[in-house]
Amino acid sequence: MTDAAVARGDGLTPGGGLTHRVSFLTDIATIARRAVRSVVREPEFVVPALMIPVFFFVVNTGALESFVEGQAPEGSGVGLDYRAFQLPVAIIFAVTGISRASVLVIDIQSGYLDRMLVTPIRRSTLLFGLMVADIVMALGLALFVVAMGLAFGVWFETGVLGLLMFLLLAVAWSVAYSGIPYTVALRTGNPAAVNSSFLIFFPFAFLTPSFLPRELMSGWLRTVSAWNPVTYLMEGMRAILFDGWDWSAIGKGAAAIFGLAIVTFYIAFRSLGRRVATG
Repeated sequence: MTDAAVARGDGLTPGGGLTHRVSFLTDIATIARRAVRSVVREPEFVVPALMIPVFFFVVNTGALESFVEGQAPEGSGVGLDYRAFQLPVAIIFAVTGISRASVLVIDIQSGYLDRMLVTPIRRSTLLFGLMVADIVMALGLALFVVAMGLAFGVWFETGVLGLLMFLLLAVAWSVAYSGIPYTVALRTGNPAAVNSSFLIFFPFAFLTPSFLPRELMSGWLRTVSAWNPVTYLMEGMRAILFDGWDWSAIGKGAAAIFGLAIVTFYIAFRSLGRRVATG
Protein backbone atom coordinates (compact mmCIF):
# COMPACT_ATOMS: atom_id res chain seq x y z
CA MET A 1 0.00 0.00 0.00
CA THR A 2 1.45 3.37 -1.00
CA ASP A 3 1.84 6.41 1.20
CA ALA A 4 -0.54 8.30 -1.06
CA ALA A 5 -3.13 5.60 -0.54
CA VAL A 6 -2.73 5.89 3.19
CA ALA A 7 -3.08 9.64 3.02
CA ARG A 8 -6.31 9.32 1.02
CA GLY A 9 -7.60 6.46 3.10
CA ASP A 10 -7.80 4.13 0.06
CA GLY A 11 -8.26 0.57 1.20
CA LEU A 12 -8.68 1.68 4.80
CA THR A 13 -12.27 2.84 4.87
CA PRO A 14 -15.52 1.00 4.17
CA GLY A 15 -15.77 3.04 0.96
CA GLY A 16 -12.50 1.49 -0.14
CA GLY A 17 -13.99 -1.98 0.11
CA LEU A 18 -12.02 -3.10 3.16
CA THR A 19 -14.23 -4.42 5.96
CA HIS A 20 -11.60 -4.78 8.66
CA ARG A 21 -8.90 -2.56 10.07
CA VAL A 22 -5.30 -3.20 9.22
CA SER A 23 -3.19 -4.73 11.96
CA PHE A 24 -1.19 -2.76 14.46
CA LEU A 25 2.13 -3.95 13.00
CA THR A 26 1.01 -3.14 9.46
CA ASP A 27 0.14 0.39 10.54
CA ILE A 28 3.60 0.79 12.08
CA ALA A 29 5.27 -0.63 8.96
CA THR A 30 3.36 1.79 6.73
CA ILE A 31 4.51 4.82 8.71
CA ALA A 32 8.02 3.45 9.19
CA ARG A 33 8.66 2.87 5.47
CA ARG A 34 8.02 6.49 4.66
CA ALA A 35 10.07 7.71 7.63
CA VAL A 36 13.05 5.49 6.79
CA ARG A 37 13.02 6.70 3.18
CA SER A 38 13.13 10.27 4.45
CA VAL A 39 16.33 9.45 6.37
CA VAL A 40 18.00 8.22 3.19
CA ARG A 41 16.96 11.37 1.34
CA GLU A 42 18.34 13.72 4.02
CA PRO A 43 22.10 13.13 4.48
CA GLU A 44 22.42 16.77 5.56
CA PHE A 45 20.55 15.79 8.73
CA VAL A 46 22.87 12.87 9.53
CA VAL A 47 26.25 14.48 8.84
CA PRO A 48 26.03 17.14 11.61
CA ALA A 49 24.98 14.42 14.04
CA LEU A 50 28.32 12.72 13.33
CA MET A 51 30.45 15.85 13.48
CA ILE A 52 29.62 16.67 17.12
CA PRO A 53 30.70 13.32 18.66
CA VAL A 54 33.80 13.12 16.48
CA PHE A 55 34.78 16.65 17.51
CA PHE A 56 34.33 16.00 21.23
CA PHE A 57 36.08 12.64 21.06
CA VAL A 58 39.16 14.04 19.31
CA VAL A 59 39.36 17.21 21.43
CA ASN A 60 38.75 15.50 24.78
CA THR A 61 41.20 12.68 24.21
CA GLY A 62 43.81 15.04 22.82
CA ALA A 63 43.52 17.49 25.72
CA LEU A 64 42.92 15.22 28.72
CA GLU A 65 44.20 11.74 27.90
CA SER A 66 47.63 12.09 29.50
CA PHE A 67 46.33 13.91 32.58
CA VAL A 68 43.45 11.57 33.38
CA GLU A 69 45.43 8.40 32.77
CA GLY A 70 48.06 9.70 35.17
CA GLN A 71 45.58 10.75 37.86
CA ALA A 72 42.98 8.00 37.76
CA PRO A 73 42.86 5.90 40.93
CA GLU A 74 44.05 2.35 40.73
CA GLY A 75 41.25 -0.05 39.85
CA SER A 76 39.09 2.56 38.12
CA GLY A 77 40.01 1.15 34.73
CA VAL A 78 40.25 4.64 33.29
CA GLY A 79 44.03 4.75 33.45
CA LEU A 80 44.15 1.88 30.99
CA ASP A 81 42.54 3.75 28.11
CA TYR A 82 41.04 7.24 28.23
CA ARG A 83 39.91 6.84 24.62
CA ALA A 84 37.67 4.00 25.72
CA PHE A 85 36.49 6.17 28.61
CA GLN A 86 35.39 8.83 26.12
CA LEU A 87 33.68 6.48 23.66
CA PRO A 88 30.36 6.38 25.59
CA VAL A 89 30.36 10.19 25.68
CA ALA A 90 30.78 10.33 21.91
CA ILE A 91 28.07 7.78 21.24
CA ILE A 92 25.57 9.45 23.58
CA PHE A 93 26.11 12.77 21.81
CA ALA A 94 25.65 11.03 18.47
CA VAL A 95 22.31 9.39 19.20
CA THR A 96 20.62 11.86 21.57
CA GLY A 97 17.98 14.02 19.94
CA ILE A 98 18.01 12.00 16.74
CA SER A 99 14.40 11.66 15.65
CA ARG A 100 11.97 12.18 12.79
CA ALA A 101 10.30 15.01 14.69
CA SER A 102 11.27 17.36 11.86
CA VAL A 103 9.27 15.18 9.46
CA LEU A 104 6.34 15.26 11.87
CA VAL A 105 6.42 19.07 11.87
CA ILE A 106 6.35 19.11 8.07
CA ASP A 107 3.39 16.72 8.12
CA ILE A 108 1.57 19.01 10.55
CA GLN A 109 2.23 22.13 8.47
CA SER A 110 1.39 20.48 5.15
CA GLY A 111 -1.83 18.91 6.40
CA TYR A 112 -0.58 15.36 5.79
CA LEU A 113 -1.08 14.48 9.46
CA ASP A 114 -4.68 15.68 9.30
CA ARG A 115 -5.30 13.44 6.30
CA MET A 116 -3.83 10.51 8.20
CA LEU A 117 -6.14 11.21 11.12
CA VAL A 118 -9.27 10.78 9.00
CA THR A 119 -8.26 7.19 8.23
CA PRO A 120 -8.79 4.30 10.66
CA ILE A 121 -5.05 3.99 11.23
CA ARG A 122 -4.23 3.53 14.90
CA ARG A 123 -3.15 6.85 16.34
CA SER A 124 -0.29 5.49 18.45
CA THR A 125 1.37 4.04 15.35
CA LEU A 126 1.91 7.56 14.05
CA LEU A 127 4.69 7.86 16.63
CA PHE A 128 5.74 4.21 16.82
CA GLY A 129 6.33 4.16 13.06
CA LEU A 130 8.55 7.23 13.25
CA MET A 131 10.45 5.63 16.12
CA VAL A 132 11.30 2.65 13.89
CA ALA A 133 13.11 5.11 11.63
CA ASP A 134 14.77 6.58 14.72
CA ILE A 135 16.09 3.12 15.61
CA VAL A 136 17.52 2.69 12.11
CA MET A 137 19.19 6.11 12.22
CA ALA A 138 20.51 5.72 15.77
CA LEU A 139 21.95 2.30 14.98
CA GLY A 140 23.77 3.68 11.93
CA LEU A 141 25.24 6.55 13.97
CA ALA A 142 26.21 4.24 16.81
CA LEU A 143 27.95 1.86 14.43
CA PHE A 144 29.93 4.75 12.99
CA VAL A 145 31.08 5.93 16.43
CA VAL A 146 32.00 2.39 17.50
CA ALA A 147 33.96 1.95 14.27
CA MET A 148 35.79 5.19 15.05
CA GLY A 149 36.61 3.90 18.52
CA LEU A 150 37.92 0.61 17.13
CA ALA A 151 40.07 2.56 14.68
CA PHE A 152 41.57 4.41 17.67
CA GLY A 153 42.39 1.12 19.35
CA VAL A 154 39.41 0.81 21.69
CA TRP A 155 38.15 -2.70 22.40
CA PHE A 156 35.53 -4.27 24.62
CA GLU A 157 36.40 -6.29 27.70
CA THR A 158 33.15 -8.18 27.13
CA GLY A 159 33.95 -9.02 23.50
CA VAL A 160 31.47 -9.08 20.66
CA LEU A 161 28.47 -9.67 22.92
CA GLY A 162 29.48 -6.63 24.92
CA LEU A 163 29.71 -4.59 21.74
CA LEU A 164 26.14 -5.61 20.89
CA MET A 165 24.96 -4.70 24.40
CA PHE A 166 26.74 -1.36 24.04
CA LEU A 167 24.86 -0.67 20.80
CA LEU A 168 21.58 -1.78 22.36
CA LEU A 169 21.95 0.68 25.24
CA ALA A 170 22.82 3.49 22.82
CA VAL A 171 19.82 2.86 20.56
CA ALA A 172 17.44 2.39 23.51
CA TRP A 173 18.59 5.70 24.99
CA SER A 174 18.08 7.43 21.65
CA VAL A 175 14.50 6.18 21.36
CA ALA A 176 13.74 7.02 25.00
CA TYR A 177 14.95 10.60 24.51
CA SER A 178 13.05 10.99 21.21
CA GLY A 179 9.83 11.55 23.15
CA ILE A 180 11.07 15.08 23.91
CA PRO A 181 11.41 16.35 20.31
CA TYR A 182 8.15 14.60 19.37
CA THR A 183 6.41 16.39 22.22
CA VAL A 184 7.80 19.73 21.05
CA ALA A 185 6.77 18.98 17.46
CA LEU A 186 3.21 18.02 18.40
CA ARG A 187 2.67 20.93 20.77
CA THR A 188 4.25 23.70 18.67
CA GLY A 189 4.33 22.53 15.05
CA ASN A 190 7.43 24.72 14.83
CA PRO A 191 10.62 23.42 13.16
CA ALA A 192 12.84 25.92 15.00
CA ALA A 193 11.49 24.73 18.34
CA VAL A 194 12.16 21.11 17.39
CA ASN A 195 15.72 21.91 16.34
CA SER A 196 16.28 23.69 19.65
CA SER A 197 14.98 20.78 21.73
CA PHE A 198 18.45 19.20 21.71
CA LEU A 199 19.61 22.05 23.96
CA ILE A 200 17.61 20.48 26.79
CA PHE A 201 20.18 17.69 26.80
CA PHE A 202 23.28 19.85 27.26
CA PRO A 203 22.99 20.40 31.03
CA PHE A 204 22.46 16.67 31.51
CA ALA A 205 25.44 15.89 29.26
CA PHE A 206 27.98 18.05 31.06
CA LEU A 207 26.80 17.55 34.65
CA THR A 208 28.13 14.01 34.47
CA PRO A 209 31.48 12.22 34.71
CA SER A 210 31.97 12.90 31.02
CA PHE A 211 35.55 14.15 31.38
CA LEU A 212 36.64 12.51 34.64
CA PRO A 213 35.50 9.49 36.63
CA ARG A 214 33.36 10.25 39.65
CA GLU A 215 36.29 9.22 41.89
CA LEU A 216 38.11 12.37 40.73
CA MET A 217 35.12 14.72 41.01
CA SER A 218 34.34 16.78 44.10
CA GLY A 219 31.94 19.36 45.49
CA TRP A 220 28.53 20.15 44.03
CA LEU A 221 29.35 18.66 40.61
CA ARG A 222 29.87 15.22 42.11
CA THR A 223 26.59 15.56 44.01
CA VAL A 224 24.61 16.69 40.96
CA SER A 225 26.09 13.94 38.77
CA ALA A 226 24.85 11.33 41.24
CA TRP A 227 21.27 12.45 40.47
CA ASN A 228 21.76 12.63 36.72
CA PRO A 229 20.42 9.62 34.73
CA VAL A 230 23.03 10.20 32.02
CA THR A 231 25.72 9.40 34.61
CA TYR A 232 24.40 5.86 35.05
CA LEU A 233 24.07 5.33 31.32
CA MET A 234 27.71 6.36 30.85
CA GLU A 235 28.91 4.19 33.71
CA GLY A 236 26.93 1.21 32.44
CA MET A 237 28.47 1.55 29.00
CA ARG A 238 31.93 2.00 30.50
CA ALA A 239 31.46 -1.13 32.57
CA ILE A 240 30.97 -3.06 29.33
CA LEU A 241 34.24 -1.62 28.07
CA PHE A 242 36.37 -1.93 31.22
CA ASP A 243 34.87 -4.19 33.86
CA GLY A 244 33.25 -7.06 32.01
CA TRP A 245 29.69 -8.00 32.78
CA ASP A 246 29.13 -5.74 35.77
CA TRP A 247 25.37 -6.22 35.90
CA SER A 248 24.93 -3.70 38.69
CA ALA A 249 26.31 -0.86 36.57
CA ILE A 250 24.65 -2.12 33.39
CA GLY A 251 21.34 -2.51 35.22
CA LYS A 252 21.50 1.06 36.52
CA GLY A 253 22.13 2.27 32.99
CA ALA A 254 19.15 0.29 31.70
CA ALA A 255 17.00 1.63 34.56
CA ALA A 256 17.96 5.21 33.62
CA ILE A 257 16.82 4.55 30.05
CA PHE A 258 13.58 2.95 31.20
CA GLY A 259 12.81 5.80 33.60
CA LEU A 260 13.40 8.40 30.88
CA ALA A 261 11.22 6.45 28.44
CA ILE A 262 8.31 6.38 30.87
CA VAL A 263 8.39 10.16 31.22
CA THR A 264 9.04 11.10 27.58
CA PHE A 265 6.65 8.57 26.07
CA TYR A 266 3.91 9.70 28.43
CA ILE A 267 4.22 13.36 27.45
CA ALA A 268 4.67 12.52 23.74
CA PHE A 269 1.57 10.32 23.50
CA ARG A 270 -0.43 12.77 25.62
CA SER A 271 0.61 15.46 23.14
CA LEU A 272 -0.44 13.24 20.24
CA GLY A 273 -3.83 12.70 21.89
CA ARG A 274 -4.22 16.44 22.33
CA ARG A 275 -3.30 17.04 18.69
CA VAL A 276 -5.81 14.42 17.55
CA ALA A 277 -8.53 15.91 19.73
CA THR A 278 -7.99 19.54 18.74
CA GLY A 279 -6.88 19.05 15.13
